[in-house]
Amino acid sequence: MKNTFSSSHRRTMVKKPELLAPAGDMERLKMSVLYGADAVYLAGTSFGMRSFAGNFSPEELPEAVRFAHEHGVKVHVTVNTMPRNHELTGLPAHLEQLEACGVDALIIADLGVFRAAERYAPHCERHVSTQVSAANYACANAWYELGAKRVVLARELSLEEIAEIRRNTPKDLEIETFAHGAMCVSYSGRCLLSNYMTGRDSNRGACAQPCRYQYALMEEKRPGEYFPVFEDEKGTYIMNSRDMCMIDHIDDLMRAGVDCLKIEGRAKSAYYAAIVTGAYRHAIDDVAAGRPVDPVWRDEVEHVSHRRYSTGFFYGQPGQYYQNSRYIRDWQVCAVVTGCDKNGMATLSLRNKFAAGDSVELVGPDLRPFALTVPTMRDMDGNALTEPRNPQMVFQMQLPQPVPALSILRRAVELSPED
Repeated sequence: MKNTFSSSHRRTMVKKPELLAPAGDMERLKMSVLYGADAVYLAGTSFGMRSFAGNFSPEELPEAVRFAHEHGVKVHVTVNTMPRNHELTGLPAHLEQLEACGVDALIIADLGVFRAAERYAPHCERHVSTQVSAANYACANAWYELGAKRVVLARELSLEEIAEIRRNTPKDLEIETFAHGAMCVSYSGRCLLSNYMTGRDSNRGACAQPCRYQYALMEEKRPGEYFPVFEDEKGTYIMNSRDMCMIDHIDDLMRAGVDCLKIEGRAKSAYYAAIVTGAYRHAIDDVAAGRPVDPVWRDEVEHVSHRRYSTGFFYGQPGQYYQNSRYIRDWQVCAVVTGCDKNGMATLSLRNKFAAGDSVELVGPDLRPFALTVPTMRDMDGNALTEPRNPQMVFQMQLPQPVPALSILRRAVELSPED
């Protein structure tokens, strides 16, 4: 989509924005942290909006915070449901636990929860969730006056609108925006289709994504006769939104005054968390240093499961994709490196079957992806191995160079269903 961000906003580069990555469980947290996140966002087992993510139990949360902080990474916890009356009794204890764990910030949508956090978690920054749909500077300033440190803007805003909000808000009010991931056909995720059609509550993270369904028209007096719904004869997936990808436009986001770029995806895989975080880490660093973004990192976001990309609403309407609602899946994880010596002898854990002689790629934390042909491997007893078969099997492989732990071995596999 054409870049129409006005040149009048082009000014000296602001500070490098924080990269905020998803952490649906401990594995995904480690991937996001080690692949370059400045901060991660996650949820406990209550008051968070992604119930299908693994999330963190009261016992796991301190460990998650400790791991992140040991690597210099902040932890933001979502407390962004809209609680019902009967849920409020458990809120103070939950907030006190987050405070005791050393959580850096709380992402909040409900005003009552926001005020409760001031009392029960006074050392945690309060960030206003995108669920609030903050779309103007008056709203942002009102939250700032109530004690907000950051506002996560509505996803429906253009860069021009974001720049105007930045010009009309205090400089110490931080502005966060989504830069990558799935988008919702409803306004900033405020949708009741799932609740109505399936009984699964979107505000509790259980959205069934009925916007992705293929719809047809049935006339009242002709039950059982279905007529296709067309929009400009392009197809029937009339509510199917594209995914957002702003990796080519980080410079514009920085010029607009955005303090934090957020990657959507707490319910997505550890592989997704690793690859997208690593790609944006390198792209942000290149832009901040005044270097052209290495094309390999732009290519990396094509290596994860995704719907067709757009630039969201930043430069105008993103457009829908009407042909189908399927994901593009062209790569599969074969194994994850658990350790590697200085000579490149790696220990790996199997994820999907592959064999000696296969062409694969290896990518890792701060590791530029490279291709190799799989050599004969060995099991942990030293026996020659041409094809690891058992799930999670541990085995060894000689690599052409040493690589960090949690590097990922992958191969090109056509997994996308045919239209």
